[in-house]
Amino acid sequence: MERIFFDNSSTTQVDERVLEAMLPYFRSRFGNPSSLHSFGSEAQDGIEKARELAAKAIGATPEEIFFTSGGTESDNLALQGTAYARIEEGRHMITSSVEHHAILHTCEFLERQGFEVTYLPVDKDGLVDPDALLKVIRKDTVLISIMAANNEIGTIQPIEEIGRIARDSGIAFHTDAVQAVTKMDIDVDRDFIDLLSMSAHKFHGPKGVGALYLRKGHKLRPMSYGGGQERGIRPSTENVPGIVGLGEAIRLSMSDMERTVENMTSMRDKVIEGTISSVEGCHLNGHRTKRLCNNANFRFDRIDGEALVLNLDYEGIATSTGSACSSRSSETSHVLKALGLEEKECKGSLRVTLGRMNTMGEVERYLTTLPQVIKRLRGLAPSEVFSMERSEAGTCRTTER
Repeated sequence: MERIFFDNSSTTQVDERVLEAMLPYFRSRFGNPSSLHSFGSEAQDGIEKARELAAKAIGATPEEIFFTSGGTESDNLALQGTAYARIEEGRHMITSSVEHHAILHTCEFLERQGFEVTYLPVDKDGLVDPDALLKVIRKDTVLISIMAANNEIGTIQPIEEIGRIARDSGIAFHTDAVQAVTKMDIDVDRDFIDLLSMSAHKFHGPKGVGALYLRKGHKLRPMSYGGGQERGIRPSTENVPGIVGLGEAIRLSMSDMERTVENMTSMRDKVIEGTISSVEGCHLNGHRTKRLCNNANFRFDRIDGEALVLNLDYEGIATSTGSACSSRSSETSHVLKALGLEEKECKGSLRVTLGRMNTMGEVERYLTTLPQVIKRLRGLAPSEVFSMERSEAGTCRTTER
């Protein structure tokens, strides 16, 4: 049985061309980019080329791109770095209730350090209301952080409008664009963005490498200190192969972005329409049209989401659920709760996320398999579902970015 990967919001398969671009930096171009000799120069050249490609993808300049270990570090650096750099101006920050935990947990940490955070609610589709944002801005507000698109339900936020409000108010604006980069048009000048987070493994690049866009002139305090790499903003010997991989992955994605987005949108719509029409008691989570081209998120009546994911995996189809869980405890998705859903509704969720390498044939197989799995699960007693779920998997993890 050929396996299908429909969990591309958690990670994506590395493109073979990306791997080929990285290999020389493990073999012949293995130098430390801080070294003065030719080996170091070759490594530094690879980094600077990737910096140019990452900048071009979002309308930035190369000197505004700083490489990190991924989206989580970029988010932490943006929030903590701005908070401490502007502490004399104020201690108030604004974010939304549906952000990734890399943002929410950082905000919770900053609150313990004496900062104040306002968490904006969202509507039933997961959208932030810009008018609500205007009402909570204070004289001591130093940062607004709203994600470009949600990692669970795919809802795209009005970041240009939010960015304009921030700019007009003299407040720094950060957006977690980990899911959005290469899947929607982003321009840091048009959207009034001061800081932006991205991660390579969301667009068919390697894991463990990301970038932070930092607008020239924006004040930021480093989180660590060392040899001065990345102009002191993120010191540490650079992950050269990973950075090169990020650059090649974003180049490939942007070079064919229009066709890829169109293709993924067609598959997404087929998934949404086919799932809703073929399964009774199915509901779409998130906005129907203001959503990422690759994201479909559902909830099903009388279905346990974990059991559904495990049974689909048994059929060779990898998906995910919006509920975070472990073998000993279970936590309801904060995103689904923010939409106003009851806990029992949140537990029946399924996230299907597509990638560049998926096909319409795989979508057809999913649509044939899903109703059969749903029917089988609804025919089981609750105790049987629980027993099967634990015996087949034991542990499942928090939904990824």
